[in-house]
Amino acid sequence: MPTIIKEAGFRLFFYSNELDEKVHVHVQYQSAVAKFWLKPVSLASNHGMKPHELRRAFDLVIKYQNIIEEKWYEYFRKSSK
Repeated sequence: MPTIIKEAGFRLFFYSNELDEKVHVHVQYQSAVAKFWLKPVSLASNHGMKPHELRRAFDLVIKYQNIIEEKWYEYFRKSSK
């Protein structure tokens, strides 16, 4: 479960077994987790985040979109060898 970014109490990560899905990121804040697709950035699912937390998570995904995508391909390129 590689962590990509930690900022302001939020943790952006992906699961190592999700290569079959399109590029996305999970965002955890306390015990809540949301999943965002990257192209275009959109909410895929939400498990417990409040609206203002989702807005902050969305903003972080937008801010780090290029880094998330880079890390996704870097990780899955290595793990598929």
